[in-house]
Amino acid sequence: MSRQIIHTSDAPEAIGTYSQAVKVGDVVYLSGQIPLVPETMTVNEGDFSAQVRQVFDNLSAVAKASGGNLQDIVKLNIFLTDLSYFGTVNDIMAEYFQKPYPARAAIGVAALPKGVPVEMDAIMHIAD
Repeated sequence: MSRQIIHTSDAPEAIGTYSQAVKVGDVVYLSGQIPLVPETMTVNEGDFSAQVRQVFDNLSAVAKASGGNLQDIVKLNIFLTDLSYFGTVNDIMAEYFQKPYPARAAIGVAALPKGVPVEMDAIMHIAD
């Protein structure tokens, strides 16, 4: 199977040696997204909730560019510098996803790029 590199200007440009997503067959591996505003490549200056929404919007843009949407995500990894925000992430996730929800992990980490409090990556399956 060939690999297809996914890129969209509707999500932040990669800030390192990675692609926004890589599609292999009907599976898409979405790279980690942080709350960067695509147009400015600066961190969303809103509160934590606004930053989580920015991350979901960025993931959504990459999913769309891959030929799918957030509902096609089968595995979501959430990285938080403060696990006390877990409930907020759950509440906001319910705004973006419908049942059945994807498999998920929430992982506490010491730090994330650009000093942000949240990052998410995902694996998506696009059914024919």
